[in-house]
Amino acid sequence: MAVVGNPNAGKTTLYNALTGSSQHVGNYPGVTVEKVSGKLKLSSQTVDCIDIPGLYSLNAVSADEKVATEVIRPRSEEAPDLFVYVLDATNLERNLFLFSQIAEFGFPVVVALTMSDRLGPQDRTVSARLLGESLGIDVVPVVAFKDKGIEELKAAIDRNLLEPRIPIVNLTVPAEITAEIDILSDRLSRAGVDASAAEIRSDLLAPVEATRLFVPDFPEMWEAFQESRNRLLDANLLRPSIDTQARYQWARAIQDGAVKKPLTLLPRPKSRTDKIDQILTHRVFGLLIFTAVMYLVFQSIYTFAQPVMALIDDDFSHLKGAVAKIVPPGDFQSLLVDGVINGIGSALVFLPQILILFFFISVLEGTGYLARAAFLMDRLLGWCGLNGRAFIPLLSSFACAIPGVMAARVMPDPRSRLVTILVAPLMSCSARLPVYLLLISTFVEPQLGAGWAGFALFAMHLLGLVIAIPISWLLNRRVVKGKRLPFALELPPYQWPKWRDVALAMYGRGKTFVHTAGTIIAVMSVIIWSLSYYPRSGSAPAETPAQQERQLEQSFLGRAGKAIEPVFLPAGFDWRISTAILSAFPARETVVPSLGIIFSLGADSDETSVDLRQKLREATWPDGRKLFNPWVAAGLMVFFALCAQCMATLAAVKRETNSWKWPLFMFAYMTTLAYVVAVLIHQTARLLGQA
Repeated sequence: MAVVGNPNAGKTTLYNALTGSSQHVGNYPGVTVEKVSGKLKLSSQTVDCIDIPGLYSLNAVSADEKVATEVIRPRSEEAPDLFVYVLDATNLERNLFLFSQIAEFGFPVVVALTMSDRLGPQDRTVSARLLGESLGIDVVPVVAFKDKGIEELKAAIDRNLLEPRIPIVNLTVPAEITAEIDILSDRLSRAGVDASAAEIRSDLLAPVEATRLFVPDFPEMWEAFQESRNRLLDANLLRPSIDTQARYQWARAIQDGAVKKPLTLLPRPKSRTDKIDQILTHRVFGLLIFTAVMYLVFQSIYTFAQPVMALIDDDFSHLKGAVAKIVPPGDFQSLLVDGVINGIGSALVFLPQILILFFFISVLEGTGYLARAAFLMDRLLGWCGLNGRAFIPLLSSFACAIPGVMAARVMPDPRSRLVTILVAPLMSCSARLPVYLLLISTFVEPQLGAGWAGFALFAMHLLGLVIAIPISWLLNRRVVKGKRLPFALELPPYQWPKWRDVALAMYGRGKTFVHTAGTIIAVMSVIIWSLSYYPRSGSAPAETPAQQERQLEQSFLGRAGKAIEPVFLPAGFDWRISTAILSAFPARETVVPSLGIIFSLGADSDETSVDLRQKLREATWPDGRKLFNPWVAAGLMVFFALCAQCMATLAAVKRETNSWKWPLFMFAYMTTLAYVVAVLIHQTARLLGQA
């Protein structure tokens, strides 16, 4: 079965209540749009359940909407046996529009009536009984976050899987359209194609750019459809508004029969949501509050994650010590301790930061503030050719650029989608966090305190967004040559977040991180260990720091760093920093462990390592000058903030654009930008006598 409905109708909360922790995240077959699925245990059977992305209509335009409609297509292999339609009681007329499109295709449907607990203050009530009688199906009122009505809904689902009930939808359309549908139905029937009137009408009146639900299965019949479309066009009847008007007319009649309206004719007072929006969406105060909220998020990531990360680091240090006592010294011990165990540890140490980030994202989404943030960002992004829809991919990129690139499918046209993809990796993903935390805790916090350290972390995350805006403008004007499209957005009412939804979001994202990014980090840690360990200069292990450094210089990794050192000298980076930069391309998460290897501390070093911080402070050039100072640290952080060093992200861009042209272009412009800014920082320091 599938859970479907409009955005902000309570679909996620209901889905979580039905499937709980059994759900998992994957991709729809053949595409990279995310699919959430799980198991629903009923009294008579266990059902596979999928959560279809929120839609307002089956006339899809954006890429993610098209994938969702593909699942709902009557002849789709993914088509479910039963739909659970989440119907918002506070917006019946609008929600019934999509319902009418799904119901016409003859799918069995059960309605979960949500938000009815919000009708009290408006002095309105919705009769589930009358609504069910009008639609001819089961309608179950639910308050999912309180588990009210969930058992009744499960019973209705079980009952309808055994004895399906098809909804009743009767639309009134002009006689000319009905006549064309009859002509097409007859031609299709003679060709041996069984098609319903709803399927034919949907494709006949659908906008050209929208996904067609029926015709793609029978391309040879497109000529017949074109003939009918031309006749309707001549009669000025080929307008989607005709179908839209018919559906809303039907929905209004259903609503009038099921809703008890207030007797008073007095105007309603302003709601709590309206009063809050006067402040939070204000042209000036709204942006200031948004900035403060984002600062709080990143300050919390820096502050709250540290104790847990230190605890994880200590546990893996004890584990490595225990293994080192059991396994004899040599290549195998080094591989096991410095490669495998350290790789797993260096992946899991990021988990607290990931969980904290998604905690805040889930809370902001659950309260309704995330939609306001998109509204505010529309004003900020408008002049560069993007609209507020781009905020979701950009925000997702703060966790990882890959889901951010994938989320660009919400953009309504190919050009704005491409621009969003090309700037999304400028957002500072969680993989960059260890570099920021290490350098900030080494060169900022000791001198200026934790407050400025948190501000520095916030500034590094803000940098990508600030740079992305003019880059988007330039791409729209010179490369893609796109134009800004209108932005329509529904602002849901403010509410307390559903803590079960928050917990499940954190669990799902954390699990995905461990399974995907964690695997990459662990594997790359072993590869980096191999490149830094071989070739060996002798059979005896390097014990002293000097021996370890000489061994590293002679390794494959050290030789590569030496080779590119001249390129990075203008930025103030020596071969050791250049080597760390090289190691970051497969996965940025490996930078800090690489620095641990480079500075003779082993791959178990992370951003909390006191020894690594001390090594960075003490490192020198051959002439005795300090290798690191605040300017070099700033240049290195900015380089990692702006560069495109992530093989997985480049692969995702190639998959989304179906071409190597754009990932190569993105790598070139981002790496060049990062290099130029890092050089400018170092040369400015030299002019000021600081380097």
